[in-house]
Amino acid sequence: MSTYVYGIIRASHFPLRQDLDGVGDPPRPVRVLREGELAAIVSDAPEELRPKRRDLLAHQRVLDEAGAGGVVLPMRFGSASPDDDTVTTVLAERAEHFLERLQALDRTAEYNIKANHDEEAVLRLIMAEHEDIRSLAEVNREAGGGTQEQKILLGAMIAAAVQAREATDAELLQQALAPMAEAVSAGPQSTGWLANLSFLVGLGSAEQFLAAVDEFRQEHPHLELRVNGPLPPYSFVDTPSSQQTEGGTAEAFGAAAAQPNG
Repeated sequence: MSTYVYGIIRASHFPLRQDLDGVGDPPRPVRVLREGELAAIVSDAPEELRPKRRDLLAHQRVLDEAGAGGVVLPMRFGSASPDDDTVTTVLAERAEHFLERLQALDRTAEYNIKANHDEEAVLRLIMAEHEDIRSLAEVNREAGGGTQEQKILLGAMIAAAVQAREATDAELLQQALAPMAEAVSAGPQSTGWLANLSFLVGLGSAEQFLAAVDEFRQEHPHLELRVNGPLPPYSFVDTPSSQQTEGGTAEAFGAAAAQPNG
């Protein structure tokens, strides 16, 4: 049976509850595999695992329980390994990296921010900033809507201006919040979001960081921001160099990682 991996901790980490259950139906008992200075929080993996609410919550519950006793390197939902021996082998082979990450992520949390445009507000902003678009729109209105070619041209000009504004706003968001964070990680782009950024924030700086988010929101009313956090620092388990040269941590465990909130 394969081994499901929830996270990595120091071997000296405060003990977990003996009755802690993990993913699966029925839930699999959680256990700890130790190797040198490190340990992995694991359970037996179900034969078939889908991102159902029950299992997503179980994965998060295990990490929350572990996080209450000290720093944890969280694995993304779905991380699995062929067996226990593979898990302890990875812990031994990558011990230096994991110990460095545990130290770097101690007393931190991840805040994920997704941003998109309020369509009406950004159109008003573009009209105010672009005289050529404003002029063509006025010409079209005076001509009863304009020719098909003029309509197409106006639409293309507006689309280009919106795209340029998306890139500008994403950069402004990162510049405004990065000084309050210890690190920034750009998440995968998806339809509907002009920015998907994760910030590693020290626990003592969380209030200042959230205040900066509110200030940015007030200064840019054409933007809609969705803040998710505090979260375990999923996006910061691996450094860029470790991802490129050795593969990510989840890949090292042989995982099929799929973080649902990305």
